[in-house]
Amino acid sequence: MSPTLPPTQRRPVAATPIAFVRAIALAYAQRGLDPQPALMDAGIDPAWLATPQARVTSLPFERLAARAMRELDDEALGWFSRRLPWGSYGMLARASLTAPDLGLALRRWCRHHALLTDDVLLQWREQEQHAELTLIEQRAPGADLPDVAQRATAREFAHVSLLRNVLGLAAWLIDARIVPTQVRLAFPAPPHADVYPLLFGGAPVLWDASATALRLDRAYLREPLRRDDAALRAMLPHAVRLMVRPYHHDRLLLERARAWLRTHPGADTAHLARALHVSPRTLQRQLHDSGTSVHALRDQVRHELATGYLLRTRWPIKRIAAAVGFDNDKSFMRAFRVWTGVSPAAWRRRASARPTHP
Repeated sequence: MSPTLPPTQRRPVAATPIAFVRAIALAYAQRGLDPQPALMDAGIDPAWLATPQARVTSLPFERLAARAMRELDDEALGWFSRRLPWGSYGMLARASLTAPDLGLALRRWCRHHALLTDDVLLQWREQEQHAELTLIEQRAPGADLPDVAQRATAREFAHVSLLRNVLGLAAWLIDARIVPTQVRLAFPAPPHADVYPLLFGGAPVLWDASATALRLDRAYLREPLRRDDAALRAMLPHAVRLMVRPYHHDRLLLERARAWLRTHPGADTAHLARALHVSPRTLQRQLHDSGTSVHALRDQVRHELATGYLLRTRWPIKRIAAAVGFDNDKSFMRAFRVWTGVSPAAWRRRASARPTHP
């Protein structure tokens, strides 16, 4: 049995399917170039291309993709009928950067993307509860490749990359992890379908859809942009990372959890995670990284609500206990003593006796 490495020494998980590497190799082949030097410089054995179940880690794949985009001078890596020269997506990002909120930034991105290519149009629709990005194919990515398997590989990689580009940029713009509420893909589940939860934060994935689409909670769209031109210049040389790796910083999750608990103070971890469209494990890890937990956050919210009701209403203790998510008034009174050191009734008397100031 091999020894377990400490967290700082554990090897990164090889999760990127070799099919995505093969799609980049196909982009070289379309230009009549040999992909082997780029593969080997990135640390990827060219022999792996013939092994369908092979996986690579994110760093060599990121190096390969970045080199290919520069070497081929095509940020679309052969997907479209014309190249997208290096810097094309940076231009789109710059045009979106001055938007006051994420909703307008994404609308601009989709509109301006049509200036780069009309092979695949990005349709953006906003509804009451969610917004949806849909890929409208007018010419399938990789349509010029010689056989069916190659066309399917290029098309899958293009669809995934277009969605990940938008999702990664959006997360970077507001400096927060964004988890879609649904991902629909216009192709059958591939042998490496298990990687898709990693690509899209555990969002539900539907296969064989009529069109590829990404659905987001509309609350994200109201977030102001938190980046400036200096931040953009620093990010662009490493922009491929936003496509390859999920954005981990979730500055907004804590506030979204707190807001939801204010209206559902009795909710458990599973209910809260489902409402925030993350797994319970992810929720617990992200809150831990923010210095709290579901239990502590729920207690804070219940404490705030309870003192508010005690101060502003004449409700009996039993009614307040129910309003803040307790099954009975006895458990509420025990919790309230832990929070404040006194009973709810004593806290209310003290609060009522305090002098008011003009």
